[in-house]
Amino acid sequence: MSVVTTGRKPDKDLVAAAEGFAEEIAARAAEIEKNRFLPQDIAQRFAEAGLYRLCVPEAYGGHEAHPGDLVKVVERLARADGSAAWCVFIGATSGLVAGFLQPEEAQRVFGDPLTITAGVFAPRGKAVRAVEKGVEGYRVNGRWQWGSGSRNASYISGGAMILGDDGKPEMAAEGIPQNRMMMFDAADVTLHDTWDVSGLCGTGSTDFEVKDLFVPAARAVSLISDKPLPRPLYCFPTFGLLGIGIAAVSLGLARGSIDTLVDLAGGKTPQGSSKPLALRAKAQLDVSQAEALTRSARAFLMEAIDAAWDAAVKEGEITVAHRRDIRLATTHAVQSAARAVDLMYTLAGGSSVYRGSPLQRQFRDVHVATQHMMVSDATYELTGRLLLGVPTNTAML
Repeated sequence: MSVVTTGRKPDKDLVAAAEGFAEEIAARAAEIEKNRFLPQDIAQRFAEAGLYRLCVPEAYGGHEAHPGDLVKVVERLARADGSAAWCVFIGATSGLVAGFLQPEEAQRVFGDPLTITAGVFAPRGKAVRAVEKGVEGYRVNGRWQWGSGSRNASYISGGAMILGDDGKPEMAAEGIPQNRMMMFDAADVTLHDTWDVSGLCGTGSTDFEVKDLFVPAARAVSLISDKPLPRPLYCFPTFGLLGIGIAAVSLGLARGSIDTLVDLAGGKTPQGSSKPLALRAKAQLDVSQAEALTRSARAFLMEAIDAAWDAAVKEGEITVAHRRDIRLATTHAVQSAARAVDLMYTLAGGSSVYRGSPLQRQFRDVHVATQHMMVSDATYELTGRLLLGVPTNTAML
């Protein structure tokens, strides 16, 4: 597929844009959490700043950014508020679909610079082939969990398994059931108010559902079988980029927790002690460990991303080893970040449990991030098989 690109380069420093939001979203963190989804005025200004377009092709006015830039933007937002950062990463990675759509359809959906997308890659829907008014497509039914950012979105996508006339799944060339991401107009989607959770409360990650909805084939893409634009960003596996976003949020939460503890330590004297927290050996030990955990995990993540990017630029593809390292680095980053936050939360003592302390929210947020299937312990089994040379199906790597 050939696409005429605009040659457009990002006209803004997106990390600086994220920095510009940090003070406000930190001040509004309690409001965001209480709201249970990102306030629309913030989402609108994120869109105006181009933060949701990090992964949209330059051909359609997006930034088509290096994945390391995705990490830096999301990480900076997460230092201030995890929920806001999570919504940005979901909106940004949902824009990857544009790299798989036919140019005319991609321009129709993503040509508006204020378009916000959301979606869930998990194939929880079912689809059968159909024709409506001469247009080929699919009749889709499904309900998806973890619909982060859906209340702010113009378009919402959900993964669906394609069923044949016999009701059995069609099989893809990779030997797995054929799944396609179905892109829905937000007006055709029912949102269920299910997001009553312990952390990342402001992400609005509610269930969403469609019933007997016709989706044109032009808005149904396979993120595994279809060929995306031949550009470095789209050489990265979609699932790897999803993991990168989760890691970026978690690393930002860890950095925020260290910042909070350091600010606290100079002025807090623990009960029963005559010395400020900063002068206690335990505090010095734990802050050092948290710093090492966070920085080393981030370094591994950025190393894996940079190596894959270099291969994509030079060779037009990345290897299984690159994909393996991305998945391993993302899961390691999330678990290391959680350990760093735990250290800071515990070290702060009783003050960390109050609503006024960012530590309580960072603690809850990072432990919701760890529950995502893309960074579960199963990732270590998958990457371990590859490191040991055991035959492994890498279609979902």
